[in-house]
Amino acid sequence: MTKTLRIDAVTGKMQERGWTQAHLAEQVGVSAQTVTNWLKGRDFPRPSALLKLAVTLGLGFEKLVDSGASSEPVIAFRKKAGAKTTDHHISKARGIGQLLKPLVPVLPETRQLRTLITSPSCEYGQLRKAVEQTRSELGIGQHAVLSYNHLIGQFKKNAAILVPVLWGKKGNHENALHIRLPEEDVTFIFLNLDVRLEDFKFWMAHELAHVYTPELAGTEEGEDFADAFAGALLFPHECAESAYREACSQPKSALIGVLAGYADHHQVSLYTVHQQVKRFAKQAGLPLLPMEDKTIHQVRNSTAGPTVSDALFDPAPPEAKNYISIASSVFQSDFFTALERLVKEREVGAGYIQQILDAPLKDSVSLHRALAG
Repeated sequence: MTKTLRIDAVTGKMQERGWTQAHLAEQVGVSAQTVTNWLKGRDFPRPSALLKLAVTLGLGFEKLVDSGASSEPVIAFRKKAGAKTTDHHISKARGIGQLLKPLVPVLPETRQLRTLITSPSCEYGQLRKAVEQTRSELGIGQHAVLSYNHLIGQFKKNAAILVPVLWGKKGNHENALHIRLPEEDVTFIFLNLDVRLEDFKFWMAHELAHVYTPELAGTEEGEDFADAFAGALLFPHECAESAYREACSQPKSALIGVLAGYADHHQVSLYTVHQQVKRFAKQAGLPLLPMEDKTIHQVRNSTAGPTVSDALFDPAPPEAKNYISIASSVFQSDFFTALERLVKEREVGAGYIQQILDAPLKDSVSLHRALAG
């Protein structure tokens, strides 16, 4: 299918503002004849002009462009607890995906040979094999602590662009947003830094599973596999077995302490450890530990652990330049380097930054100033 301009949306915005075709052409930086050709369906804007048109009219791409199915961004959310995904969330995320397309040409050339899990399965034995292969590729054993650097390095190797964002602890629908551009074969992963450290690690592993299984992105099957893979990658079979054996040797009153010790050592949540121990016991035909999920949640919610943003930024919130520097260096991300080129070479404004980062206008202006300087 071919992409076409939603002409009614363009002319509607022009009428609202009292603009002529000549005035719109001047704002976008093209000739009046070019705009005429667009509105008559004879031509379609080039990526740079389409970007300026979207920002100038204040239209998201989903409202500006009728995209062919093959070029439609593939979306996956890591939702906040209790959040419901609506058509608005999906439409908004796809619009961000379309806006990201002009960034792709200014990104570094990506690797063609990438890691793929060709037969993803939530079956315990198959999942264990996938985790063993992944950890082997990372050069770490099954008992080793999986570090943030291990995860970050895998994203970079697999053409997945990490975009660290500050979306707050509450308010937003998602804590992570996965946008794959099929035509461009590039994935952008937005990660909210205003979350607990151990939760963030799980979400990174969850998103890595999506990168390894691009054909499942945006499906329920893909979400189920990503959750199962993340837990098993962070706390593998061997760790779960050790935790189970140790817990069984202790009185019931000491069970939480045993599991919490493993969680602290592996820098994962108590809930992740508990779930992996349960899965180990079930597949081994062993009795489950006498501990309910609600108890784990009560213990976990009784303390508020530090967030990623707390650990990275002092003071918080950070100045724009500090945020860009840390996001680029700590997460090995080329996102802001590419965005800087777009700002300087194509003169995109703060409105574009506001839309792709879903950030307040004030913050977007500060970021634009830092990138343009």
